[in-house]
Amino acid sequence: MHCTRCGREVPAESLFCPQCGTKLSGEDDWQEAGPTDQAAALRRTKAAVRRSDGDHPPEEELWTGSYSPKAMFGSMLAAIVLTVGGLVVVPVFALGWTMLLLGLLVMWGGLALVLAYRRLSVRYRLTTYRLFHESGLLSRTTDRLEVIDIDDVRVHQGLVERMLGVGTVKIESSDRTDPELSLPGIDEVRAVADLIDNTRRAERERRGLHIEAV
Repeated sequence: MHCTRCGREVPAESLFCPQCGTKLSGEDDWQEAGPTDQAAALRRTKAAVRRSDGDHPPEEELWTGSYSPKAMFGSMLAAIVLTVGGLVVVPVFALGWTMLLLGLLVMWGGLALVLAYRRLSVRYRLTTYRLFHESGLLSRTTDRLEVIDIDDVRVHQGLVERMLGVGTVKIESSDRTDPELSLPGIDEVRAVADLIDNTRRAERERRGLHIEAV
């Protein structure tokens, strides 16, 4: 028989389509079936999945990245302006070199700590099948997103970010945990966004799915 959703030919006894996962029998039929019949049907479905994935290529890593220092260039530029302004203002108003140096130390030290935290706490990784987003320093959270579930890939850049080629990739997907995923501080952001988009298109074509089907 054929799946009512994707049209793929499936074994007659299957309860689920091995390609798209659509349920092929009614819920009542599954509940009325005895434990032995359910176990046998489950084994047949798993075997059909293994047969359909017989040409499944190994997972390969395509890209890894972290938070780029370029993403903080705007903040650093503002700090430079404040530093120069402070050096000009102090001799005129006699505010005190000690207060100026203390303020500059706090400002630049804070920027350095923020950059170090973002560099150490954020990791990105793209493979042929999945996109990983790791966040956190002491405790770490890892989001795993199947590329086939990605619906839209967008790029957000400010004026300075456009000049430096850095920005944020925003991803919309059918994933229930994180339907909207934001990846800030990515260098060569447009090339990375194109790579993510092309990877999900290739995986959908490999599985015989339309781009809008998932």
